[in-house]
Amino acid sequence: LQEEVDPSLQALESHQEEILKRLYELKSAVDGLSKMIQTPDADLDVTNIIQTDECSPLTTNGADLDLMLGKDYGALKDIVINANPSLPPLSLLVLHSLLCERYKILSAVHTHSSVKSVPDHLLKCFGEQTKKQPRHEYQLGFTLIWKDVPKPQMKFSIQTMCPIEGEGNIARFLFSLFGQKYNAVTSTLIDSWVDTAIFQLKEGSSKEKGAVLRSMNAALGKTAWLVGNELTVADIVAWCALQQTGSANAAPANVQKWMKSCENLAPFSSAMKLLK
Repeated sequence: LQEEVDPSLQALESHQEEILKRLYELKSAVDGLSKMIQTPDADLDVTNIIQTDECSPLTTNGADLDLMLGKDYGALKDIVINANPSLPPLSLLVLHSLLCERYKILSAVHTHSSVKSVPDHLLKCFGEQTKKQPRHEYQLGFTLIWKDVPKPQMKFSIQTMCPIEGEGNIARFLFSLFGQKYNAVTSTLIDSWVDTAIFQLKEGSSKEKGAVLRSMNAALGKTAWLVGNELTVADIVAWCALQQTGSANAAPANVQKWMKSCENLAPFSSAMKLLK
């Protein structure tokens, strides 16, 4: 026979669990404050702070963030991105919108003291301010800081401050949070298109851009997306590069059709608003 549990012991255990829960919530709140103070990118004189909660309900196929990013029970994981307002990283805005469809994201936009002024539409690139839930109820913090930097920079772990530089590299990291698994060939093709979009389509000569558009047109004559039959980070980065270089209108037929397919997806609307 199983031994009967003393009711007073049960009550004590329940009380302890409640205390632990409150401690975790308090730790989470303190974490949020300490990170803002300790992070050198978030100066105490930042202005135009906007926070928004525009997240859809969680889907059943969401990846395990604790497994991918490491578990720190009771503390919110934070992604902090520095970007220059003179050249907004459109792909990161699209990926932010996609992440909001999958996870509960605490979003924020800050202006760093190194930037004199930022247009209103960039300050509101994550949407208007809405009611905010307690910090511990979110799965991921996503902070965009408009700062005078030569290229986008991302810091995931505030404690180790290990930076990732470049729009393409940050885009790869963010897309990995969806948990998709690709074989070696597919992964290599995706990486190749991301690099091509950044270094040739966005930063290359007119001759290089023309060659990339022809390659894209050929690839998109065989499949609906650049790599296979589903959207990948390659499509997001390439679409954004086309928009920012002004090559969109001169794109060949298959590329035009693919661009419309991208634009029909809701997450691209955040980037399209900045292009108007």
